[in-house]
Amino acid sequence: MKVLVADKFEKSGLDGLADAGVEVRYDPSLKDEALTEAIRSSGAEVLVVRSTKVTRPMLEVGHLSLVVRAGAGYNTIDVDTASERGIYVANCPGKNSVAVAELAFGLILALDRRIPENTSDLARGVWNKKEYSKAKGLFGRTLGLVGLGGIGCEMCPRARAFGMPVVGWSRSLTDEKARRLGIERRDSVLQVAGDSDVVSVHVALKPETTHLIGEDFFAAMRPGSFFVNTSRAEVVDQSALERAIRQKGIRAALDVFAGEPAGGEGSLEAPIFRLPGVIGTHHIGASTEQAQEAIAAETVRIVREFTETGRAPNVVNLAKKSPATHLLVVRHYDRVGVLAEVFDRIKAAGINAQETENVVFDGAKAAVARIHLNQAPSEEVLRDIQSSTEDILEVALLQV
Repeated sequence: MKVLVADKFEKSGLDGLADAGVEVRYDPSLKDEALTEAIRSSGAEVLVVRSTKVTRPMLEVGHLSLVVRAGAGYNTIDVDTASERGIYVANCPGKNSVAVAELAFGLILALDRRIPENTSDLARGVWNKKEYSKAKGLFGRTLGLVGLGGIGCEMCPRARAFGMPVVGWSRSLTDEKARRLGIERRDSVLQVAGDSDVVSVHVALKPETTHLIGEDFFAAMRPGSFFVNTSRAEVVDQSALERAIRQKGIRAALDVFAGEPAGGEGSLEAPIFRLPGVIGTHHIGASTEQAQEAIAAETVRIVREFTETGRAPNVVNLAKKSPATHLLVVRHYDRVGVLAEVFDRIKAAGINAQETENVVFDGAKAAVARIHLNQAPSEEVLRDIQSSTEDILEVALLQV
């Protein structure tokens, strides 16, 4: 199997892929048309990327069966096209959770103690202890978490270490999970905004989370409170954030922001960082050696399992529920052509098989096929299947 790695990738990951017995081409410079051509010419069946965008032409031009995002999200991949073409899209969730949580808390501390401003003044030869001695401190102040996935959960023990009570909202957060995490659950993001001294955002980018944090959210925040975003820029209405900074004295720390450059280096025009009380980092949340090694190991695991079984873990684009309405159960002798007879009759009846599983019993003499169908076969079709060969023992139809 051929694997094309089109982004910066750890040496341990490249070595692991080689040990898995696949043919690896590594070229982190590939982008846009060059990547499209490389997919076509290489005959790669697996594509590994980090921040590189994977577009419709890339997915249509070659023989890809699997795209692995070596990271937690997958918004840079055209998942709809991949699904149309039956290409698995997998990612590496949870492997960078500690790294991002560490940065988020570093940003919270930097906001409270104004560490960047301190350092900048010292570098310019300015001593202003009187000004920089003003800080509220974090102990006893409430941390509000928007999103309680892997990263949000990692924020909770760190908050406890600083003596910060935590309130949180997530679509998946139950009262039981909140008790387990030692936090208080809120019913909406607006409740989190109103009840917090510090808000940290940790949600994945989806249609329903785009501009999740907007005008109403910032209106609900307490004047002078802190806002931290290490998730995705599109989750926040940045214009609304800028107004809140000017009008309510909100202090903000951003690892992601609108207009962020796509490459690793370049120039930047981001007026938000010229506003008082705003600090930022260069989208480095997951960029620790520990996180990248863990992601590389998970990528290798995904590719290895795919090459050995034809199935990939962590796939994000499988249907939650197929269109199947009925389940055809065929108990049969494990002999050549039995299932071909069954599928011939299903096809002749104009019925589509959505999913199929054939389980062989010990001794390989008998098996049971479970075939999910998009409509119910008639009694006549069922009798035809039953009588199509003596190797079929029993046919049953169940509604799903």
